[in-house]
Amino acid sequence: MNRLLVLSLLAALAACAPKQEPAPASEPQPTPAAAAEQPVDVPAGAYTMDLGHTSILFRVDHLGFSNYTARFKKATAQLQFDPNDLAASSVTVTVDAKSLETDYPDTKVDFNAELTGEGWLDAAKYPDITFRSLSVEPTGARTMRINGELTMRGVTKPMVLDARFNGGYSGHPMDPNARIGFSATGVLKRSDFGISYGIPAPGTTMGVSDAVNVIIETEFSGPPWTAPAASEGT
Repeated sequence: MNRLLVLSLLAALAACAPKQEPAPASEPQPTPAAAAEQPVDVPAGAYTMDLGHTSILFRVDHLGFSNYTARFKKATAQLQFDPNDLAASSVTVTVDAKSLETDYPDTKVDFNAELTGEGWLDAAKYPDITFRSLSVEPTGARTMRINGELTMRGVTKPMVLDARFNGGYSGHPMDPNARIGFSATGVLKRSDFGISYGIPAPGTTMGVSDAVNVIIETEFSGPPWTAPAASEGT
């Protein structure tokens, strides 16, 4: 059987074969609605930051190659918080400028000391970095915009933190106090506070960015837990 005959037979079989209907396009599946935020049973009142469960990070663009990240290891904060009225909340934070910690590996150069020195934070003269809220604007059931003022190197400028209340509890046998947690981010310009060394020329990334991104993860300990009174029998 020559090649021409084989091709003819194959063509005939293909013509006689039942046509396959294209599979119908799958119906778009409805996206499940986001679960509603459940109320959190924590008391309103005064809360104190738990440093052992707090991270205060900052990031700067370095040469356009990476977001260099460092942290502050010591801070205190006082919070007045009402989960049912976020706008009535307020917070004050004090960061120890000398507690700055980098990951710089060269033991011949104390990079921490350089950044806390006169050219940068000048921590000997200005040992505290403070943030004080002025107002809180709820942006969702558990999210808010904290409008405040940041003081660093003796200069005070407005700063906004976008924050989320992550939840909490009123207490349990291992922790007799209420506990709540937050995540927050914000941006500041270091040149506003007199730290302008190494800022890239306009249109370039050769240096360290003026913009400093601040990232905060924190927990607060609050009022002692009070067990609900047992209902009296009828």
